[in-house]
Amino acid sequence: MAIYFLDSSALVKRYVAEAGSAWVKSLFNPSVRNIIGAAVITGVEVVAAVARRQRGGSLQPIDASRIISQFRTDFFASLHRIEITPMVIESAMKLAEVHGLRGYDAVQLGAALSLQSFSKSTGLSITFVGSDRKLNAVATAEGLSVEDPNAHQ
Repeated sequence: MAIYFLDSSALVKRYVAEAGSAWVKSLFNPSVRNIIGAAVITGVEVVAAVARRQRGGSLQPIDASRIISQFRTDFFASLHRIEITPMVIESAMKLAEVHGLRGYDAVQLGAALSLQSFSKSTGLSITFVGSDRKLNAVATAEGLSVEDPNAHQ
């Protein structure tokens, strides 16, 4: 059992076939009993990514609708959702200032660091999972273990 925090770029791989999808799906294998965390804003970001792909023609409307429906079910039923609290926002503001992160990237990392603080009480560390190289580098600099799903073909 392990704790993983998936940002939007990683979580979308569970629903849309692309590099790293098989590895991301393996994290959800019930037999390993991983805890998967995501910031609540990830719900919006994943739906937006799927809708953009539909509008861009890489997903058929029926497929996009099915993916969004399944994602909504999973998002509320099986993910440990990290709320965007004033503490997460304060952390994100500092991360944006110090590291030059984009707004939602800073919020994602702030939420992951919040989960890391919580996980210390369990004795488990978390792994940040994302596909953005800069965000991954900052997550590493902030003391998180990082996995890029694109490295798992």
